[in-house]
Amino acid sequence: MRRRRQTALSSAVAVALAAAVLAGCERGASTGGGPSATGPVTDGCPAALAGAERAVRRAMTTRPAGHGPTRGPRAVPGKRIVYVAQTMTNPGVAGAANGVREAAEVLGWDVRVIDGQGTPAGIQAAFSQALALRPSGIVIGGFDPGLTSQQVARAGARHTPLVGWHAVDAPGPSRDPALFSNVTTRVQDVARISADWVIAHSHGHAGTVVFTDASIPFARNKSQLIKKGLATCRGVRLLAEENIPIPDTSSRTPQQVSSLLSRFGDRWTHSVAINDVYFADAAPALRAAGKKGAGSPFNIGAGDGDPSAFQRINSGEFQAATVPEPLSQQGWQILDEFNRAFSGAPPSGYVAPVHISTAANSRGRTTWDPPGYRAAYRKIWGK
Repeated sequence: MRRRRQTALSSAVAVALAAAVLAGCERGASTGGGPSATGPVTDGCPAALAGAERAVRRAMTTRPAGHGPTRGPRAVPGKRIVYVAQTMTNPGVAGAANGVREAAEVLGWDVRVIDGQGTPAGIQAAFSQALALRPSGIVIGGFDPGLTSQQVARAGARHTPLVGWHAVDAPGPSRDPALFSNVTTRVQDVARISADWVIAHSHGHAGTVVFTDASIPFARNKSQLIKKGLATCRGVRLLAEENIPIPDTSSRTPQQVSSLLSRFGDRWTHSVAINDVYFADAAPALRAAGKKGAGSPFNIGAGDGDPSAFQRINSGEFQAATVPEPLSQQGWQILDEFNRAFSGAPPSGYVAPVHISTAANSRGRTTWDPPGYRAAYRKIWGK
């Protein structure tokens, strides 16, 4: 579903990193954590730990400082929107679509969702079907617009505005592909707060595994940023990076988790995954090894925060935290961005702040739905 700063590396480290990336690009490859994986125990990282604890406290608040735009155009009546979904079996895609439907009822707009079934051919067919309906606007729901470049060009020729959800790396407008706006959190913020949680939760002493899908550039970038965040604390050791393509998680993750337990034992204390799904598939292997659901390795998902992740967190079943997207709020924002496009106004520029959900602050809920945004959008739209 991004911009990054390059840090200066010594030639030796650069060579090691290049080798790791090349290995990680192989389907299902596992890479070690380098010298830090077996290095001596350090005295932690007082400064990094203090900063991580502050960041985590802010991210765990249930009432974020900002809940969306406060100004914008009044509602334009009678619009028809088509939401082209990557696949409605993806909880993030489906959650944003539900938010779009809810907001459409308030605006009095018509919304139709077309499921791309998760394949390039299916997504292309869904987008073509959307164009045939000649809607007022089209949502690119969770897929790379490069898959549908011809359809995107046709929409542009018709001056049909496109709004993405996790369509490109960065939030806001995009020139290539031409999106009026892309609704998402910032990957840098999600990656960093995930690393901060590990640092804070472990009090600066952890043996960590990172799960990623190197076949997806966005996911690979996210995991690189996670590792960069973990490296700010010298007491946090990267034991391994596991490259498991998301379509293969159910078949490969249990085997890889068993291997990790054999290699590292109790040194493996924490995990970060680019998507919560890895922990659903890790649970059977952890359980079979006699691990306690609420014990180590303590797992955090830097993904969408789907309902099953919340269920694991709330029941203490092999996941301790997630960095969820505010899916319903993002659905409302998608329609607000369209309303701005129809009114000749610029995009809102709003980006939701990162949030961490745990059993302590989710209060049994199965989604992150920050307060206040519905009333704010109603006020903007005059509804």
